[in-house]
Amino acid sequence: MTFAIPPAVPAGSLAASAQPSLTSPDGELLLRPWQLGDAPVVQSAYRDPDIRRWHLHHVDSAEEARAWIAKHELSWRQERAAQWVVTRADSGEAVGRTALRWMDLLHGVAECAYWVLPHARGKAVAPRALATVADWAGGTAGFHRLELAHSTDNSPSCRVAVKSGFALEGTRRDAHLHADGWHDMHVHARILN
Repeated sequence: MTFAIPPAVPAGSLAASAQPSLTSPDGELLLRPWQLGDAPVVQSAYRDPDIRRWHLHHVDSAEEARAWIAKHELSWRQERAAQWVVTRADSGEAVGRTALRWMDLLHGVAECAYWVLPHARGKAVAPRALATVADWAGGTAGFHRLELAHSTDNSPSCRVAVKSGFALEGTRRDAHLHADGWHDMHVHARILN
């Protein structure tokens, strides 16, 4: 089937090259694609109670962590998602994750996700990483709109969204099932171009 509009992000334009590493404007954070050697970071992150509370997937073994990473490598090649480990640029120490967890190339829309490891919280890691991805998505990649959703009970995530230039657009009622039941979800968006 053909579409009446050209795709906002042409198919094949992302997968034609390796997933890029991105540096935050202040030079302090490096966002790079996950590598199999990062499996201990993934496994450790999903042991954290806050990360487990707000994310539907759990990673309980090294094997699951490696599978999680491999899945994201494939998602880039298939132009369905892009995942980055957020590191300190000077030391390479992992401090978090940011992602375009799904991408709609036709409409130029993607949904963001993120988490920060406990030792790096309170240092604006998530807002800086998210803004870095948004700059790349709207510039090099050609996306038009980024969205993110978080539980209305997750006020730290709401602060990250607002600090990163994602305007609150509304609330989806009983939209996501978490371990403790259904949650209303705030929807934020940032228009890129």
